[in-house]
Amino acid sequence: MLRALYTAATGATTQQFHMDVIANNVANVNTVGYKKSRGEFQDLINQTLSSAGSLGTQGTRDPIGVQVGLGAKVSATQRDFITGPIMQTANPLDLAVQGEGFFQVQLDSGETAYTRDGSFKRDANGAIVTSDGYPLIPNLTIPQDTAEILINPAGTVSVKNGQGDIQELGQIQIARFANTAGMEAMGKNLYLRTPASGDPIVGTAGQGEFGRTTVGQGFLENSNVQIVEELINLITAQRAFEANSNVMKAGDQMLTTVNRIVG
Repeated sequence: MLRALYTAATGATTQQFHMDVIANNVANVNTVGYKKSRGEFQDLINQTLSSAGSLGTQGTRDPIGVQVGLGAKVSATQRDFITGPIMQTANPLDLAVQGEGFFQVQLDSGETAYTRDGSFKRDANGAIVTSDGYPLIPNLTIPQDTAEILINPAGTVSVKNGQGDIQELGQIQIARFANTAGMEAMGKNLYLRTPASGDPIVGTAGQGEFGRTTVGQGFLENSNVQIVEELINLITAQRAFEANSNVMKAGDQMLTTVNRIVG
């Protein structure tokens, strides 16, 4: 059987995966805080028919060897955490991390998740939560008599009542990781720490390691997907898939010819 059939099949499979990644990026072009992904690929093992430097029939050494590759495979999906476009809104609980870092939220299991989606809400008890009801860390509760919510660039949350009195509720802490790309996406615009990402480094915006990070009230970070770039990648993946399909067709035609000759 021709190696080309199986080799081209691995190429077609990797391009199918490539298109799946592109499709997910395009689907999330308007998802707040979404970070685009890209597929990364590696070649498979190479079959060595003759090693470079081996002795030839005349007692000389071959300057190069003879190897044939056996295709390609998916090696990783790299998530790009570059900051997306910042959009201004009229919601005082819409927050954007401008710079490096994540908001922290508490899952039902008690585990901490991390997000760039700052479209927070108030629940029935006045707590600041995500769209899925996960509370912001630290837990902050807005009093019922609040007339205005104030959040400064450092993440300090204060409220003003109808009489104009200001009360400070707490400080939003920002988390960052040594290897952000090693975090695990769990859906719902949330990420989890992994052994690859390392432990979170938590601090206050504008201080220490977060000196260039600020919290913007009344802003949201849009998806960093560039639709034109994704369409170009889609065309490239489609053409590569077609090329691999043509290799398989050519291999099938060659085998058909051989069978006719033998038959």
